[in-house]
Amino acid sequence: MKSFLLSFFLLLALVGCENVDTELAVEAGLDAFKAVTLSDEQVRLYARQAAELTDSKNQLALPHSPEAKRLAALLNGPLRADGQSYDVQIYLTDEVNAFAMADGTIRIYSGLMQMFDDQELLFVIGHEMGHVASKHIRKKLMLAYAASAVRKGVAAQQDGTAGDIARSVLGDFAEELLNAQFSQQEEREADDYGVAFIKSRGQNGEAAVTALRKLATLGSRHHFLSSHPAPDKRASRLRDRLDGKAVDEEPSGLAAVWVWLREKLKFLAGLLLALLP
Repeated sequence: MKSFLLSFFLLLALVGCENVDTELAVEAGLDAFKAVTLSDEQVRLYARQAAELTDSKNQLALPHSPEAKRLAALLNGPLRADGQSYDVQIYLTDEVNAFAMADGTIRIYSGLMQMFDDQELLFVIGHEMGHVASKHIRKKLMLAYAASAVRKGVAAQQDGTAGDIARSVLGDFAEELLNAQFSQQEEREADDYGVAFIKSRGQNGEAAVTALRKLATLGSRHHFLSSHPAPDKRASRLRDRLDGKAVDEEPSGLAAVWVWLREKLKFLAGLLLALLP
């Protein structure tokens, strides 16, 4: 109820301004409401739409390609875990990257495949599965929708050209989903899921450590590391866990409060960045 009232009053504030594109203002209010009321079915639908858009902009590996054959041999059949089915495919590009969508879409870039052996690649797939299973992608989709509401709210007070841009390029949140940064806690959860996944397939977990150490060699400014930060620290953490050493997990006390506050500030920062050209 609070989320509905917040969106409603935001809509009234926009429509009450002079020179407002009423249609776009209504869209902004709807997006603000959707951002906090998305059902699981809606999340899957929007994730699928974003995945289809991204697929249309990239070259997918055909079933007979060496990359697709390698992946098929590695997965050895349909991929399903914890009640979720996954659609894993490959983009043919030299870029080192991978991402997941909330509907179970996972895309691996061939540049990353060339960098990793089969067990390391399996860990990356498990890691991306972890983001889906832990609903991290859902949070990013909600943020993307909230950012869409902010953009449309601003565009509604501009001329027609700005409104057209908001409806088309700026209104499309697929790129934001791909570029959204995961928190350290989310990355730890996805790493742990990835380790459990490769262990369930008969591996000992070592590939998780070597995969992360390879990613650390890309450099801190690499696009993949902007969304999946601190691979070197994560590798050390997994190394300690595999060796049976105690590791710091979720923070407590004041540290937990600071982490919570930092995550809220990141959310607000994401909204503010949506205002920038």
